[in-house]
Amino acid sequence: MELYSRIRAFREDKDMTQTEVAKILHCSQRVYSNYECGDIDIPTEVLRTLALLHGTSVDYLLELTDDPRPYPRKR
Repeated sequence: MELYSRIRAFREDKDMTQTEVAKILHCSQRVYSNYECGDIDIPTEVLRTLALLHGTSVDYLLELTDDPRPYPRKR
């Protein structure tokens, strides 16, 4: 199982390509592919952006919880 399998699943559920997500993250498709495969660690700001993009929490993306709902945001 890939380290960041939920990130890939969210992308595929939205019918997005790696290139499309990479553009949002301001990185190359190759770097994004490495994130999904767990070949390189995902920087905190990228995890935050992915959680916001997919409407979930960083904890869910990292499989620290099985609850996909995002936490309440600060105002």
